[in-house]
Amino acid sequence: MIIGVIANKVQKEEWLSLGIKGDARIEWPDHPGALPGATAIIDLLFTPADYPETLRNQTGTLFFINQVSGTRAGWPAHFIRFNGWPGFLQSPLLEAACPDESVKKKAEEVIGIFTKTIEWVPDIPGFLSARVLASVINEAYFALEEEVSSKPAIDTAMKLGTNYPYGPFEWCDKIGQAAVFHLLSQLAEISTRYRPSVLLQKEASV
Repeated sequence: MIIGVIANKVQKEEWLSLGIKGDARIEWPDHPGALPGATAIIDLLFTPADYPETLRNQTGTLFFINQVSGTRAGWPAHFIRFNGWPGFLQSPLLEAACPDESVKKKAEEVIGIFTKTIEWVPDIPGFLSARVLASVINEAYFALEEEVSSKPAIDTAMKLGTNYPYGPFEWCDKIGQAAVFHLLSQLAEISTRYRPSVLLQKEASV
């Protein structure tokens, strides 16, 4: 089994934090088309423009795409969408969506190499964990706007009170304010409770 993982240095460390089991050959290509014949490509730096029709039609390879705010609409069955936001990659559970049962079985074998288990969830923007986290981050920004407390104090309170690995502002810095704002904006079209904080929008510079 040949598996290509496209990642930056931080993502690579998080992705490998639980170790590797089995005898799969792991490669680190620069782009999804650089490893023809691979069993799977796990793209943590996913951008749609990197996937021309030739790759979309390459059914012999499973493509795992890190696409949190979008959905699988328009992607072939052998493309698995997953939650690859910073802070989630070191988890033993990987949230993912895919409609094809045979593809799911193969995907579970691939992800098992990295000592992870796939949790199949609905194909909705933000999956489950990311939309909850985005909501927590948004509420923290609302509290900051209302001068309830400071960023460091809110981060400390959340870590002590919920046992989160990071406070909401720390996590937002790791993910990127623009990514969090983009997800909340999409969710706000479904429900107004996801309306992004003005301060978050300002820091996202959008």
